[in-house]
Amino acid sequence: MNGKIAIVDYGMGNLSSVHKKVQRLNAHPFVTSDPGELLTADKIILPGVGHFRKAMNNLEELKLLPILNEIVIDKKIPILGICLGMQLMARHSDEGNVNGIGWIDADIKHFSIRDKLSFKVPHMGWNQVKFMKESALLKGIPEFSEFYFVHSYHLIVNDQSVSLTETKYEYPFISAIEKENIYGVQYHPEKSHESGEKMLQNFIQI
Repeated sequence: MNGKIAIVDYGMGNLSSVHKKVQRLNAHPFVTSDPGELLTADKIILPGVGHFRKAMNNLEELKLLPILNEIVIDKKIPILGICLGMQLMARHSDEGNVNGIGWIDADIKHFSIRDKLSFKVPHMGWNQVKFMKESALLKGIPEFSEFYFVHSYHLIVNDQSVSLTETKYEYPFISAIEKENIYGVQYHPEKSHESGEKMLQNFIQI
């Protein structure tokens, strides 16, 4: 179903690359911060780059949290969080010591790297993803495909059933989650060439 895809604009990061990539896949993306417009969407993409506390403050100031809860929790509209957008779905982040939206039983922690010469923070560049379970989001993507990452914090899940992909950067961490209609990826599918394009196409067709 290639319906209307709302890309949430809450002042955190450049949304044009996500918009262009989704548009290339014959979907109908639109960028908005308007709660009424979000209600018209068939699917939601929540991108984001930046500081967790600032992101939560922006969502609150724009009065987007109640409408996102209505869309995602009550109406069960599929949502894809990308990078910071996925992290916001967690209960709490150490970045700014602030609560998240709370859709996922997980916390956001800074990388605890021991070998700082070999593993720089932020984790930036291409890395493999290991599949933890089957998912419509992963359909047609070879396991251990490489995706593009840029982040200093990562997800620690308390409910392992939501774990979708795992990535290793000195140690393993959960790099994607799935819970019913809620999907999130730490990597940037819009910057990840064929595998990323296939993932976005899969989401559009869910």
